[in-house]
Amino acid sequence: MTSARKRLNSPEFAETVAGEMVVSRSFWADAGRRFLGHRLAVFSVFMLVGLVLFAVFGHAFARWSYEEIDWNLLGLIKTEGGPSLENGHWFGVDELGRDLYARVVQGSRTSLMVGFVAGPIAVLLGATIGALAGYFGGKFDQIVMGFYTIWISIPYIIFFVVWQAFFGRSLSQMILVIIIVNWTSGLLIVRGQVMMLKNREFVDAARMLGMSDLAIIFKHLAPNILWVIVIYTSIVIPEVIMAESLVSFLGVGIQEPNTSWGALISEGAKTMTFGTLWQLAFPAAFFVIAQVSLYYIGDGLRDALDPKDRR
Repeated sequence: MTSARKRLNSPEFAETVAGEMVVSRSFWADAGRRFLGHRLAVFSVFMLVGLVLFAVFGHAFARWSYEEIDWNLLGLIKTEGGPSLENGHWFGVDELGRDLYARVVQGSRTSLMVGFVAGPIAVLLGATIGALAGYFGGKFDQIVMGFYTIWISIPYIIFFVVWQAFFGRSLSQMILVIIIVNWTSGLLIVRGQVMMLKNREFVDAARMLGMSDLAIIFKHLAPNILWVIVIYTSIVIPEVIMAESLVSFLGVGIQEPNTSWGALISEGAKTMTFGTLWQLAFPAAFFVIAQVSLYYIGDGLRDALDPKDRR
């Protein structure tokens, strides 16, 4: 008993316990441990990294460019246009004799770029406006919420068509219009979090120290809602990829000769009745892998970052 009491009172034991307490309070370290424990999420990360590497370096393995036509296969696509190692068309060719492998690489690059650029920017824009509305309240909050209500009632397909009629169809315009369409992403949830936190003691202490409102928002409130923004971003990215694919499928997205998953799936769906199923199967497979991977990554982030589920 005496030895146990000495150990409990020893400086070494105090340092060990203090170290364990600090580690246990580390929110991000605990979140990382919990995310790594989500096997499907970790596997999905590897799948998504593989897709990104395919989009970035896939052209190095292509024997044809994504807009080059193989004139030898025109008129013979149904019989000789399938996947082949001999002629270098790894995924076959489309109805115009263009290499489908190179076009899937180009489509993957386009769709992933739209998702990973437009998605986070849209969430940050919506989160910033939501944080300002939740903190200042009053007429500014009423104006923001009124404009939000009007905006979400506008069909985004019509907005896409009108925008591209004035400014054209290009990758940069696609990213810009998706950001504009999705600027409300994260607005409501961040607004609610800020309204809940703005009257807490640490915010009152910051006001007493003379900090400005913007400094309080970005230095004190933002770190406390960062986990919400991260989770919502993981949700918005696959939604943005889905939206881009949908508008491209409907023919109002990326313009030829550039392409995306949605445009390739649309082309494949039109020709599947002729027996050229590879034109639909390959882009659809990459699209499904991306969506499922992003879903499980988002699910893993929600489980890892939600403070209510910490254990």
